[in-house]
Amino acid sequence: MKIAIIGTGYVGLPTGVGFASFGNDVVCVDKDENKIHALQSGKLTLYEDGLEELFLKVAGDGKLKFTTSMKDGVQGADVVILAVGTPPHPETNEADMRYIYAAAQELAPFLKKYTVVANKSTVPVGTGDEVEKIIKKNNPTADFDVVSLPEFLREGYALADFFAPDRVVCGANNAKAAEVIKKLYAPFEGKTQMLFVKRKSSETIKYASNAFLAMKIHYINEMANFCEKAGADIDEVALGMGLDKRIGNKFLNAGPGYGGSCFPKDTMAMALMAQKCGANMSLIKQTIEGNKARKLQMAERILDMVKGVENPKIGVLGLAFKNGTDDVRQSPAMEIVAHLLEKGAKINAFDYQASDNAKNILGDKIEYARLPEDVFEGADVIAVLTEWQEFNTLNIQSLKQKMRHKKMADLRNIFDASQMKKEGFEYIRIGQSF
Repeated sequence: MKIAIIGTGYVGLPTGVGFASFGNDVVCVDKDENKIHALQSGKLTLYEDGLEELFLKVAGDGKLKFTTSMKDGVQGADVVILAVGTPPHPETNEADMRYIYAAAQELAPFLKKYTVVANKSTVPVGTGDEVEKIIKKNNPTADFDVVSLPEFLREGYALADFFAPDRVVCGANNAKAAEVIKKLYAPFEGKTQMLFVKRKSSETIKYASNAFLAMKIHYINEMANFCEKAGADIDEVALGMGLDKRIGNKFLNAGPGYGGSCFPKDTMAMALMAQKCGANMSLIKQTIEGNKARKLQMAERILDMVKGVENPKIGVLGLAFKNGTDDVRQSPAMEIVAHLLEKGAKINAFDYQASDNAKNILGDKIEYARLPEDVFEGADVIAVLTEWQEFNTLNIQSLKQKMRHKKMADLRNIFDASQMKKEGFEYIRIGQSF
């Protein structure tokens, strides 16, 4: 099949690489000339575990190409996948649809044969109807259908999720469009469940899923607060909960709050959509507010550990919103760092992938360590803010000698509490009394 993908971000690029690996001819379209030039020269513009090797292979085989020309990408395509951003609108916080609608308007004139236009971006319910209207208005003779094809790729695991999805959901309002999507996903036949539903149901499934997972994270964080007061251990509690198949063990890791490009945006959008419809989403509203407060609470815990210390220096391990990605959008680590800076702390931070993206936001307000060991130099407290498991291999016994005060706020529960205390650290973690 010939596939056009509009957008080369954290969804579009892994999706393009994945479909190209099945032998499809994929063209990725993006307006960012610098990004396209980099991709054309074989340089990835984002970090995803395992992506680079497959990207170089399919691009080298000629199955994956890149262009800034909508015409070159769309003309003759069997499927056009919309994978552009839908960030929160700066004024209303609703999903900003300008990029989706602009892409629909721009691609419309180049639909010369029957084409399925698939919305893979996370979009409000009813977006498919609007995209359909825009294309018809700009190309009244176009033979096309619009479907909802939500993505369920986790950043850091996008390639793994593409090749082994829990399910493929498609919102198609007629059988002809559904058959094209079945052909697109033919390599997955018998390996995962294909669910075909109404287009508006498909659009809702994505928001409902992300909102539920965000609530699950907020719940385990609130339970961690209880454990700290009651003397229980959240890791043990989460393990016991997760063994119940009705609950499951995913998203039961207590921490500094959820972040990234999806959960904060999608919970807000879901709440606003519900408000417009006159539906009460009290759980989602409480999750949003609780998660905001969570990040400030975590920052204050770190500051409490340097109370009375003149010109405190804080070593930060991790800036990405989670391990396995270079994404710092809505990162709890970044928000915590911002609060620490407001309180006058000096910060030296390290991240395995996200330092450059963090620098684009924070500039020279903090120091950026070349190695994780460097953040221990002269530090009054070490704050673990991203769950890179590589941090667990650090030689703490040696590194503690570099610190001014031996203190650690492990907000990802990476280190062993008894070992840290044995090493003489004042040590706190999430969900244990201290």
